[in-house]
Parts: sequence; C-alpha cells; structure tokens
Amino acid sequence: MDTPSYASPSAGLPPQAALHTGRAVFTEAYALIPHGVMRDIVTSFLPHWSDTRAWVIARPMTGFAETFSQYIVEVLPGGGSDRPEPNPEAEGVLFVVAGEASLTIAGTTHTLSPGGYAFLPPGSDWSLLNKGHEPTRFHWVRKRYEAVEGIAKPTAFVTNENEQPIRWMADTRERWGTTRFVEPDDLRHDMHVNIVTLEPGAVIPFEETHVMEHGLYVLEGKAVYRLNRDWVEVEAGDFMWLRAFCPQACYAGPERFRYLLYKDVNRHMKLGL
Repeated sequence: MDTPSYASPSAGLPPQAALHTGRAVFTEAYALIPHGVMRDIVTSFLPHWSDTRAWVIARPMTGFAETFSQYIVEVLPGGGSDRPEPNPEAEGVLFVVAGEASLTIAGTTHTLSPGGYAFLPPGSDWSLLNKGHEPTRFHWVRKRYEAVEGIAKPTAFVTNENEQPIRWMADTRERWGTTRFVEPDDLRHDMHVNIVTLEPGAVIPFEETHVMEHGLYVLEGKAVYRLNRDWVEVEAGDFMWLRAFCPQACYAGPERFRYLLYKDVNRHMKLGL
C-alpha cells in the first residue's frame, strides 16, 4: 500500500462570485456534507481548549446522528487542552490527519503523527497539546459508552494505521478491505472506528442494509456512493451520515478510495425510550 494521504477542511471562504449550487443534502435517511462547505464561518470553539477550533460534522439529534458526535479539530501551535472531555460517560477515538499531537493518557505521553489513532475509554485522564510548529488536525469521535454487566470496560490504546493490516474481503482479489483497530468480537467495545479501502474500480457489490448507524469521512479518492435511493458522487473531504438500515453500495473511482468509518456495534437494541 502506498503512503496514505488524508483530506481535511480547506477552510477560508469562497469568493463572492462563487455559485451557490453544490452537493450538500440532508434527507430522512442520509446527509452529505461536502468538503466545500467546511469553511471558517462554520467552525465552533470548545470549552477548556485554547487556540483550537472545530468543524462539527455530526451530533446527536432527532433525524440525524443518534449515537455519536464527530468533530474535525484544528489545534494551533501551543494550543490544546488539559480538560478536553467534559462527559465522564463518553468514550472517544482520535485520528490525526495533519501535524503532530502530544497526547497524554494517565501520565504517559504519546506523539501522534498523521495516521495516529487513539482509543479513550470513558473516564479517561487525558490531555492533548500541539508542541510543534504547524497546526494539528484530527478527527474526534465521541459516543456515550453502554456498559454491560459482567463485561469489563475497554482500555485505552494508541497505534497508527500504518502498523495495522488491511483485512481484505473474501473473493475481492484484495480490492476491498478494512483496517480494523478493534477485533469485531471484542464485546467490551460498543463502537468501531475503522478505515475502509477500495482500490481503483472496486465495488461494494450489494446494497448493504443493516442496523449500524454510519459516519463516513472520505480520506482520499472519489467514488459514486449509493445512499438510500440515490447514487451520489463523493470525494476526499466529504462526510456522509447514514441512518440505521439506509441501503448503501459503492463504485470506487480511478484512484484508491478510502474513508474513516464509524458504526455502533455489539449491544442489544433498546426497547422504547
């Protein structure tokens, strides 16, 4: 596999003469937030974070992401937080796409470069600083952890996608695969944040329809993606949200197509509120 590349928001503002016609769409079954709308004017600031801004691309709400939130966070040199997570019930995944982050978990410091991945269980004692000279950008996926009696909570870990193999789907001639950071049958975990890779021309050859809610951020390449009834063009920097049971399929474009994938897993379905 070639050296990975990672898209992130272009920021800035479009020129005044730019056309308003774009690809952004919000439906009852899916949403597409294309990279062109992730501009300076839509960033948010977070309590107890200094020299930091965030593009919030998913949040729990009726008719949208029900189980998770996802930010793209930019930390300037010298910025960061020693009180990053306000909710002791929240677990998180960090995935670095630019710059370097100095992440300290329970007194141990790790340097995360592009491709760096960290899992943070609920109640973790962690902090993050940018000690470098360039802005750091990373995805921060948050979910309220669903504890189960008799099953231990997961533990923190840090890795890099370059240290993990792609698990190729059977009978795809190594054209469609997943980089997994947690084993699927590890029931301590109630969410997976993986990377899906489709080589040029590869396909997801059927309309997947399943219980998991999805968040997909395109890291590189382009494709035509099936979202419910629609075939939609997507490219690096776009974000898709798919509600549970939304049909999905994919035809990859002329270059490798990769995305960061969130899904909720390994728990019984709630019955009522």
